[in-house]
Amino acid sequence: MRPKVLPSKEEMLSQLQTLLDGREDDLRMALMREIVANVLKLHDAQLDLLDLKIITRAMKELRHAFAVFRDYRNRPKVSVFGSARTPADDPLYQLASRFAQRIVAHGYMVITGGADGIMRAAQEGAGREHSFGVNIMLPFEQGANSTIADDPKLITFKYFFTRKLMFQKEANAIALFPGGFGTHDEGFEVLTLAQTGKSDPKPIVCLQTPGCNYWHRWHDFIQDDLLGRGLVNHEDLSLFRIAESEDEAVNEIQTFYRTYHSLRFVGRQLAMRLQRPISNDQVAAIQEQFADLLSEGLFLQRGALPEELDEPALSDLPRLVFTFNRRSAGRLRQLIDHLNKLP
Repeated sequence: MRPKVLPSKEEMLSQLQTLLDGREDDLRMALMREIVANVLKLHDAQLDLLDLKIITRAMKELRHAFAVFRDYRNRPKVSVFGSARTPADDPLYQLASRFAQRIVAHGYMVITGGADGIMRAAQEGAGREHSFGVNIMLPFEQGANSTIADDPKLITFKYFFTRKLMFQKEANAIALFPGGFGTHDEGFEVLTLAQTGKSDPKPIVCLQTPGCNYWHRWHDFIQDDLLGRGLVNHEDLSLFRIAESEDEAVNEIQTFYRTYHSLRFVGRQLAMRLQRPISNDQVAAIQEQFADLLSEGLFLQRGALPEELDEPALSDLPRLVFTFNRRSAGRLRQLIDHLNKLP
């Protein structure tokens, strides 16, 4: 991020007055006033200098990152994770490049850490125009690769937590390639957010080449040590897939959005937006097979809820509305898979 000259006191006072004079029913202005109020409270909190530096840097990083992604909000994106040490002659490198090329052909953009190895491969496959780099300041390994270097869509973060937020928030799908501690950190965080319902459902694909057993051995650990000890539920294994080709991975991502579109919670109700309506018989079958997802009531197919009308672009999509018990994101993913398989 390039340092910017701060506005003068007079300019800041003028901006604050504009905020204070804003309409009370304007949610955007209300949130801005709340941000300013929290900043003012920092003075009374008498935080350490380091604490203030963390807050200041985090706000700058997020403000800049949100601005970079803003003009691409209508483009679906895949976050790609994998080792920075994978050489160009490794079959996994070529798989990452082919996967990115194929997914971009379906209208997606690619987000990577912007460094070498799998990240460089994915951005070479996607091309500079369809790539974002969310780099991290490290003493080694993380210099920007030649495809994304100096691109306006390259963002450099100091903090991992702000960087991880952008990987997750902006992605419609996740692609994991073999990697080290960082890849597992990112992969398990993605799975944790999915399992706990802290992120919207999205396809999570673990890619490897035929004959490579990296993710199969990882899956054995999940199956034997986590599921075997009762540390996760069986339906949690539905949150991810292992793919051994770019075609298989792209098909997994495309199929995820075949019938399912998105979801939104409105009070206690979950409105699952669909790409197309389903039949009454199909709704009845869902009621029978997925009744355990309900805290009360029934599955109902209907139009947009009144609270959803602030998203006019989605207002015409049919909804499957129900009172979700919020206990099992894995079962919710199984419902999405069921919807996507309907004829």
